Amino acid sequence: MSRPTKERRQMQRKVYDADHEAFRSMIRDFIAAELAPHYLDWEHDGIVPRDFFRKLGAIGITGFGIPEEYGGPGEVSFKYQAIISEENARAGVHMGHYGLSTGMVLPYLLALATDEQKKRWLPGIASGDILVCIGMTEPGTGSDLAGIRTSARLSDDGRHYVVNGAKTFISGARNSELCVVVARTAPPSDSDRRTGLSLIVVPTDSPGFEFGRNLDKIGLKASDTNELSFTDVHVPVENLLGEEGMAFSYLGRNLPRERLMVGVDAVSRARAAVEMTRTYVQERHVFGKPVAAFQNTKFVLAECDVEVETSQALVDRGIELEHEHALTPADAARIKLQTTEMVGRVADKCLQLHGGYGYMREYAIARLFTDVRVNRIYGGSSEVMKTIIAKDMGL
Repeated sequence: MSRPTKERRQMQRKVYDADHEAFRSMIRDFIAAELAPHYLDWEHDGIVPRDFFRKLGAIGITGFGIPEEYGGPGEVSFKYQAIISEENARAGVHMGHYGLSTGMVLPYLLALATDEQKKRWLPGIASGDILVCIGMTEPGTGSDLAGIRTSARLSDDGRHYVVNGAKTFISGARNSELCVVVARTAPPSDSDRRTGLSLIVVPTDSPGFEFGRNLDKIGLKASDTNELSFTDVHVPVENLLGEEGMAFSYLGRNLPRERLMVGVDAVSRARAAVEMTRTYVQERHVFGKPVAAFQNTKFVLAECDVEVETSQALVDRGIELEHEHALTPADAARIKLQTTEMVGRVADKCLQLHGGYGYMREYAIARLFTDVRVNRIYGGSSEVMKTIIAKDMGL
């Protein structure tokens, strides 16, 4: 029988108060009861059951920011979403595309929707009966959003947009009732390729809206990632989100928060990797003694610990800035670059300390290793982050 490992003391954090910690306890219990026991099955299926998101709605976490008149809790600090991310990492699970729906797409609706649109959509989002995804990336465009070719042409009677085109790498579409589609409503101008793009909210059950493959990723197996196609999809003009031609500027508004969310996840996964490895090396024996007894093991985990704590300090500052509505694009880029590169290094070192077992998906470190690789890609690649930072430096 293995001996219990000594509890690890972490550097004190001051970003959360007693109310936040009470919320953390509730989320931790919910994950233990409703998510963790089923997670491996969901990874095998390649998707989280749709009903799970209604359970999230029942505990009131799908409608952060939605006014009370539409069934939501009103304005809620980003700190609560950060806690959910931290607790998912601690348990070694993901909530499908919950973070994207609530933390990244919902803010577009809150900021841009008309009163009529809010009445139509927000109550269902607050209850978990409506999930939202966003369709930006297209085959061949990647981060070049100005190259989007999906079109939304106004019908002859002026009552509908007729959407045609294709999207790829779309997270959570199969679980979503609404997809915010970035489409070209006018040709780009000669001087600016970014003009002419608009946001159209497309119901996913619309005739002509088709799902392609649920893409086979190396990680994040429980989160569906889809190809989409649109063939003469008729969408009422009342589903235009914001103003025509303004999509590019709208999309830039939420990027700092999106990148902070990726940073929160990265440092939380790195912390989880260190903790699971710390436990493993104390229980695993080679040459007659615990792996933890070897100096190399101590030094490697000490290095990882410092990497996590320094990145945590950066993330906590970002959380405070977001709470104060003062997080800049350049600071968010710094957070994302540092934390996502860091978690790659830490996950690799921790997997190495597991030896051959670290390569087996039955061990959480193997799943974590592949899950975090995408953090350096989505939300803007590391190379894009470096470009933003260099520009902020006046280079």
